[in-house]
Amino acid sequence: MALRSRQTSGGEPARSGGIVTAPTRATPVVETEDGRPTVTGWLRLGKDGRLSAYAPATGGVARWTESRPGGAWTGPDLVAPGKGLQSHLSIAQGADGYVHMTALRHTPMEDGGTWAELVHAIQYQTGRPVKNWAVVGSPYPRRDWEKGLKMGHPSVGVDSAGNAQIVVRNAFGGVSARGQEPSGKWAGWADLNGNGADRSISVVAGEAGRMVIHAPSNTGIMRFERADAKASFVEIDKLAADPETGTITGLVTSEGGRITFFLRDAKSGELRAWRGDGPATPLGGRGSGPVALLRKEIDGVDCTVLAQRDRDGRPAIAAYPSEQEDAGVTWTPTGEVCAGAPALALDADGRIVLGVFTPDGGLRITRQRTDEPGLALEAWQQV
Repeated sequence: MALRSRQTSGGEPARSGGIVTAPTRATPVVETEDGRPTVTGWLRLGKDGRLSAYAPATGGVARWTESRPGGAWTGPDLVAPGKGLQSHLSIAQGADGYVHMTALRHTPMEDGGTWAELVHAIQYQTGRPVKNWAVVGSPYPRRDWEKGLKMGHPSVGVDSAGNAQIVVRNAFGGVSARGQEPSGKWAGWADLNGNGADRSISVVAGEAGRMVIHAPSNTGIMRFERADAKASFVEIDKLAADPETGTITGLVTSEGGRITFFLRDAKSGELRAWRGDGPATPLGGRGSGPVALLRKEIDGVDCTVLAQRDRDGRPAIAAYPSEQEDAGVTWTPTGEVCAGAPALALDADGRIVLGVFTPDGGLRITRQRTDEPGLALEAWQQV
């Protein structure tokens, strides 16, 4: 831990008393034993124009970082070390550039039980040390530790004011949430009710403090919405859909702050999109896992960019005019077989960047070409 806290902002080994202290190498874990991704939204652009990639790792979090905007990468380095961290890592970033991480941690108890609690860490600057894990806690007291073991994987979102909101399936199949106040302190746990929720719940942040939670269940997708930062979450009508676990996500797709949500149908493997209470529109793109999302103007058109792992295990990318799903979506495979979930980001020059993990936990990156119209990509770079 001490070695990482002295890493320089440029990702180079730091000096302490004339002795060079090298970063600790990490062993990324990008998918579970049954092939499900352990992290989504893992490629992020910092305020200084450098990209960083993140993944769960043995003993903490693995991080790759550009040495300069568009330059060579360092890593994977071990950051946010900790014992008992479970397989899934949730990542979100605020407008201030801070990268928020949350995970579920298991700790042995003296009486032989296992204490389950949520933890949260922040990276304030690209390449700099990640703040130590802070305890967000559990909706249950320690005497009810067995209930805590029934919690699902947490999901974190960051509202427009930079405050984190963490949601999790509780022991009874409902939804529990805990958010940061403007002071940075954590408010109390809120029980949003519900039942039969899947282990994986998503939270999507919109504009003006709006947030939407989706909790798949065996009777449809439970939904909870917060209209603004001062409001409480309220349950809205269920969505009749059967999504693949961990595949619900969303993106603001209009100047008015409207959010388009996406999921993968559990039976067909096809992606679908919807807004508000409208019907879900098929987007083709049969594959597995969640879709990566980005909004970007391409050739003067406001577009939604999608990336996924297709049926052959290769990354595939598509783009269409935002909110015009009925026009059809064309998917283009690119690169070699990958693992986990792809990720999208913009680089310092505003180019689209597509990142994937290799089956052995390595990192590959490709960028939008600037010498061709449309969404042409450069050759893949093995980091």
